[in-house]
Amino acid sequence: MPKKKTRKNKKKSKKSFSKEKKSSNFFILPRATQRHILGVISLLLAIIIALSFFEKAGIAGQAIMEALAFLIGKAIFAIPLILVFAALVFFTTRYHKFLGGVFLAILLLAFGISGIISTLYHPETEADKPGGWLGYLITYPFLKFFGLWVTQIITIGVIVIGGLIFWYLLRQPKTEGAETRQLAEEKKKPSLIKKIFTPPQFKVKEIEPATKNYNSPAASPPLTDELGLDLKTKKIPKKAPSAQYQMPSLDLLSSDKEKPTAGDTRINSAIIKKTLENFGIPVEMSEINIGPTVTQYSLKPAEGIKLSKITTLSNDLSLALAAHPIRIEAPIPGKSLVGIEVPNKERAKVRLKDLIADYQFQHALSNLVFCLGRNVSGRAVYGDLTRMPHLLVAGSTGTGKTIFLNSLILSLLYRNGPATLRFILIDPKRVEFTVYQGLPHLLCPVIFDPQRTINALKWLISEMEKRFNILSEEKFRDINGYNEVAFKNGEEPLPYIVLIVDELADLMAARGRDMEAGIVRLAQMARAVGIHLILATQRPSVEVITGLIKANVTSRVTFQVASQVDSRTVLDTAGAEKLLGLGDMLYISAETVKPKRIQGAYISEKEVRKVVEHIKEQALKIPEVAEKIEEGVLENHLAQDLKKSLEGEPAEGGFESFYDTGEGEDPLYEEAKRVVIEARKASASLLQRRLRIGYARAARLIDMLEEKGVVGPGEGAKPREILFKSEEENSSVDDDWEKV
Repeated sequence: MPKKKTRKNKKKSKKSFSKEKKSSNFFILPRATQRHILGVISLLLAIIIALSFFEKAGIAGQAIMEALAFLIGKAIFAIPLILVFAALVFFTTRYHKFLGGVFLAILLLAFGISGIISTLYHPETEADKPGGWLGYLITYPFLKFFGLWVTQIITIGVIVIGGLIFWYLLRQPKTEGAETRQLAEEKKKPSLIKKIFTPPQFKVKEIEPATKNYNSPAASPPLTDELGLDLKTKKIPKKAPSAQYQMPSLDLLSSDKEKPTAGDTRINSAIIKKTLENFGIPVEMSEINIGPTVTQYSLKPAEGIKLSKITTLSNDLSLALAAHPIRIEAPIPGKSLVGIEVPNKERAKVRLKDLIADYQFQHALSNLVFCLGRNVSGRAVYGDLTRMPHLLVAGSTGTGKTIFLNSLILSLLYRNGPATLRFILIDPKRVEFTVYQGLPHLLCPVIFDPQRTINALKWLISEMEKRFNILSEEKFRDINGYNEVAFKNGEEPLPYIVLIVDELADLMAARGRDMEAGIVRLAQMARAVGIHLILATQRPSVEVITGLIKANVTSRVTFQVASQVDSRTVLDTAGAEKLLGLGDMLYISAETVKPKRIQGAYISEKEVRKVVEHIKEQALKIPEVAEKIEEGVLENHLAQDLKKSLEGEPAEGGFESFYDTGEGEDPLYEEAKRVVIEARKASASLLQRRLRIGYARAARLIDMLEEKGVVGPGEGAKPREILFKSEEENSSVDDDWEKV
């Protein structure tokens, strides 16, 4: 029984304690009110002590007077003034934590004054202590070891320190909130260890002016590429057809004139930090990079914080910053930081002229370097087709795909003449690439028809095989080594061939099987012989970008897409649905595992026409080049093959399908014909069982038998009719005729 009572008593005591806790919250006062109350108390103490000097404070005042006189002696007369200073601090200070400083200043002034009184007035007897016992005890060791003068200097220093504390606490800031910001900045100042292990804070990197005297000779000296050619004039041997070909001038293009506006970056940085701290994620803000489209705020989370907690707060950060959409990059490649990309208030266009005139582009070794744009830090980004070696471009309508293709083509035109680079342009929409008609770099006129596209792919495959034979005979590993020797010997080089498709979805809908087979065949092998593919589509679905195409085209550029599904189809990751359009893109390649955000270069149609017309005028001045353009270019005459395909004739080489090279060339055709005639039925499963082959080959054999007239066409579930009779049936018919 007593144990139960004790337990009940404990429970009651816990309940009463919790009630006391709850009731104590009722008396909590604001900090300003607490400071004012302390100020009033210090003023009352000062008045009481002052009245006790005149014996008008009663018994309590007399007791306080005797106690203070015993402790600090004649320094008691300075106590009311000190308490008045303390009251002023309580009423006027802007600091949150100051009580310790006030009490320290009171003690220092009281001890300092009592100490200096003890040294100035020597007592007549040992019982007399003008500075009180505290002054005597404080000054006695110093008088014994240092003497009178040093002791007085020390006590004066103590008084000065106490006065400085009061002066600092009473000093008013020039503007409201300046002191609090100063204290906050002092708190943010890292220690020596933090300076070593944490990145610097608030280093704003703005875009440097991209146009810095590009037309001056010092900024653009004559440079040479990996083939030993002058990038300005392409001075190649006289035997080459483009010996006098001149590169277009940079004056034909427009330069950057706009600057981005990111808003107040420090306020945005503080909002990001406060928002994350509200969700229990302490972070340290780092550098801020202002790009042409977005501003990247980088931060370092505290130890033990999962990155998934930060990435899931994109909508909350978007609400706090009043900016949409926000993309979070966690972590930033090459840094132990998280990047939050916020759209700028005003975007800046990235012009192609400044990217082409950049030192990095001019000094590139590869001939197939092209301009991608500028990243979130404002730095120029370039791609190289020889490393990619093929490129897939995807994005919704109006997001900048065609402008990107135009900037890519012009970048290559500013580095290569017709002797080193050829284009095959395919434009099912019929309006995007018409401006390039008549360009000397074209192997054939711009292609609009799906059948011509298939013929072009077939010709490229045959050209690829011929080039492989040439390289194997000459014992070269790739086209670069062959061309280097060819230029030295004054021979005709093998030009790079770049196939550009502006809308792949339309071609896949018309001839999907043949398109996929041709693209995959070229993507697998054509890199070494200088044939590269650039495929663009506005419908990034699995029907257009199939698994085989994705597996063989690893370099991809994605503009804004409609949904996260489309983004995952192209990049295998989300993020493209949060882009801003108008050239804002994500770039991924075999060299960059995580997508890079880039603002693509803008090129107007007027600039494209100027450059193309300039190149046409330069080319027509050279008789050899003009003749080559009229003849159809290259020894295989692709233009003639396309013309024959329009007339209904098969292209040279007799290609009917990417899967076989001819109807009767399959070694199992005769065997399949015999099996079908003997069994008096035709099906792919029958040929699979009898000939032990796969379904694809069996189906092709059935199609070949139908075209030869051996079997009839398929009629749904009904079996095919056997039209060809066996030898026994033929002989029986002959015997019956003879008998009659």
